[in-house]
Amino acid sequence: MSDSSADRSPQRRLRPAPLLFEPGLAEQEAEHFFDLDSIEDPRELLTRATELTLAFRAAAERASDFQALAAAQLADPRRFDSLSLDEIAESADWTPDYAAKMVEYGRGLQQRRPVD
Repeated sequence: MSDSSADRSPQRRLRPAPLLFEPGLAEQEAEHFFDLDSIEDPRELLTRATELTLAFRAAAERASDFQALAAAQLADPRRFDSLSLDEIAESADWTPDYAAKMVEYGRGLQQRRPVD
């Protein structure tokens, strides 16, 4: 798939929250969760844990928006390969009722998106 469509449409880019950790330690040690276990000052621990909580919450909300957009696109009857709500629900491990709500939400998001 070409990136040319992404180049044509200006999109607002959100900066990811800094998630500090050591990927791929040479030897497996006790579980490290973004080095929170190594922070001894409770104020610093609370601050860093709160930052991570907010970052993960924002990421989950954004991912849900993308799920809704994809569900709406897949349910579009104008697509030759459109899926039923049951098929979308199965793909995303949702109930059909929840799939219907996500399709509706995704259609609302589509209406608010700028047209290329």
